[in-house]
Amino acid sequence: MLNEFSRMEILLGKLAMDALANARVAIFGVGGVGSFAAEAIARAGIGAIDLFDDDKVCLTNINRQLIALHSTIGQKKVEVMKARILDINPRCRVIAFECFYGAENAEQFDLSVYDYIIDAIDTVSSKLILIERAYAAGTPVISCMGAGNKLDPTRLEVADIYKTSVCPLARVMRKELKARGIPALKVVYSREEAIKPAEDLSISCKTNCVCPPGTQRKCTVRRQVPGSVSFVPPVAGFILAGEVIQDIMAKDRQS
Repeated sequence: MLNEFSRMEILLGKLAMDALANARVAIFGVGGVGSFAAEAIARAGIGAIDLFDDDKVCLTNINRQLIALHSTIGQKKVEVMKARILDINPRCRVIAFECFYGAENAEQFDLSVYDYIIDAIDTVSSKLILIERAYAAGTPVISCMGAGNKLDPTRLEVADIYKTSVCPLARVMRKELKARGIPALKVVYSREEAIKPAEDLSISCKTNCVCPPGTQRKCTVRRQVPGSVSFVPPVAGFILAGEVIQDIMAKDRQS
């Protein structure tokens, strides 16, 4: 019988589609990268998706985040993404956690229940906690490195963290993960040199904050607000999703 995923099934087969429907994936960070990763795994028929993000849609998100529209400004990102996923696949089991994952609440979440974790967090400390706990739980995780201040999506690659180069975030992560005894980590990163954003106070979030009321982590507290475009973070998100989908299918074939 024809369904939302028939065009995918004729390519992958019923067994693969069953494996995806039985999988549970967590996405940490529903921004420029994570929202597109969530969209792609939802449209691939993943049966259960957990979303983690404490942020609300902001005017400045519109240029690159799937859930950001003028009509959604001020709404919780996880709730907007949840509604979109259910509109794609009403049978998907979606849980939205409106929280910033970190040291304060990490113990509240059992990462062993997931078949895969997508790390699209933009804070180093939280990325490290998530990866370390996922490793301890034996749950596969794929992590996105820096997608801001970049213009060339064709420079994005999939690699082990210890084989990355150029990316400043990857350099920090290599050092910190090595110190924590993490032997490997699949990442999406860019070999493009980062562009230094303009210091124009007239368009700076530092001096013209438009974060919605109730925003917990405003851009004004950031050391630097990165520049971004509409065509790099989404590609990173799609690559993350593609790796997750193919890994889940490969694991099912081996079982």
